Amino acid sequence: MEVAMQDNNLLDNEEELDDFDDEGTFITLIDDDGKETSFEVLDYFNFNGKDYAVVLPYEETEEEVVIFEVKHNDNDENSDEYVPLENEDTMFAVFEEFKKRNADNFNFED
Repeated sequence: MEVAMQDNNLLDNEEELDDFDDEGTFITLIDDDGKETSFEVLDYFNFNGKDYAVVLPYEETEEEVVIFEVKHNDNDENSDEYVPLENEDTMFAVFEEFKKRNADNFNFED
């Protein structure tokens, strides 16, 4: 998936991770078939040497997050690839890190 930015209050791919503003940040991802899906970015962080985005599908009724590994495109710094995690161990570890980082921001169910 590629990322397409929508407004000026969105995640800027050129920003350092430390500069990420987590209030009202949205991205639109375009899949291989050209279908656009919008997400609210809940967190964006580096974990074990890789960048991850924890997002919530916009306009979905379920509150289930999606975790993407963010792969930076060396040829186009404004076009990152968001790859869904398939390895359950990695997904669990990244989600646990997300929970630690956001314990004060969200109520997590056990």
